[in-house]
Amino acid sequence: MDSSQRAWELENAVKLVDPHRDALYGYDEAEQKAISSERPWKTDPNYFKNVRISAVALLKMVMHARSGGSLEVMGLMQGKIAGNTFVVTDAFRLPVEGTETRVNASAEAEEYMTQYLQSCRDNGRLENAVGWYHSHPGYGCWLSGIDVSTQMMQQSFQDPFLAVVIDPDRTISAGKVEIGAFRTYPENYKPPNSNGGDEYQTIPLNKIADFGAHASQYYSLEISHYKSSLDSYLLELLWNKYWVSTLSQSPLFTNREYGSKQMLDLSQKIQNAEKSLQAYARGGARTNAQDPQLDKVVRDSSKIAGEEITGLLAGEVKAKLFNGVGAPAEAPVQ
Repeated sequence: MDSSQRAWELENAVKLVDPHRDALYGYDEAEQKAISSERPWKTDPNYFKNVRISAVALLKMVMHARSGGSLEVMGLMQGKIAGNTFVVTDAFRLPVEGTETRVNASAEAEEYMTQYLQSCRDNGRLENAVGWYHSHPGYGCWLSGIDVSTQMMQQSFQDPFLAVVIDPDRTISAGKVEIGAFRTYPENYKPPNSNGGDEYQTIPLNKIADFGAHASQYYSLEISHYKSSLDSYLLELLWNKYWVSTLSQSPLFTNREYGSKQMLDLSQKIQNAEKSLQAYARGGARTNAQDPQLDKVVRDSSKIAGEEITGLLAGEVKAKLFNGVGAPAEAPVQ
């Protein structure tokens, strides 16, 4: 059980802060008001560079995202600003209506949010809402056109504000949390071209157009995770409750539908790449340059194969360790 918890913390780079002071949880209201008055992010669209998320807040968001199944869910994050970093101390879910492509916040959700934050303040927790999170079940961490509009509106009226996206299906397959944090650029702002930075991610064929159309309207922030002494205690309680189900589950069976969708999407991409190559060959042109469409297909297939192999190996290890446990020992051969 302890080794499973340590493995989860290692995979997601969860670091322990000072167990005596728990400095990241300290909230200085005067300091936060001074930062809000100065508003340095107004003069620099890329002012915020980092996000630090507590281990418990991360778990709450992932469990909420997983509970939605194929439907998107949404919630808010609480915390503070420390220099060019968002510090997320907690998160709570919102009662919203979700579909497979969007979440719709109603008046009920707005009322719930207001009451929840006021209840926190009444009980001595002064952290503001510093962002919102929602899920993208099976199609990666990025902002759609609707997400960009929502985030731009939040940054206009409630800045500083952050958008976090979690993919619960890829989290199960990869064995680590698939998460992204984003801020949108001001309207009509043209960011300088950049060749590096964002890690390659697999985008389903039916989402590529939406992904590409808005990719230049926002940027991603570096994410790290931490835990306090209280987080350590809460994590231990959670592992004590769920360690049996963690050991007994297999990502190949738990995520079977997602795996099938990945294979179907990959086959469609291969067909499109093949048609593109055939059309190019019929044109009579010859080149030694690598085809970018085919390159993406190869990278997607390698990623899927890696996840499947990891799931198979995990199943084999569990079978070797636990099959036969409790069975009577065989009599020695005479």
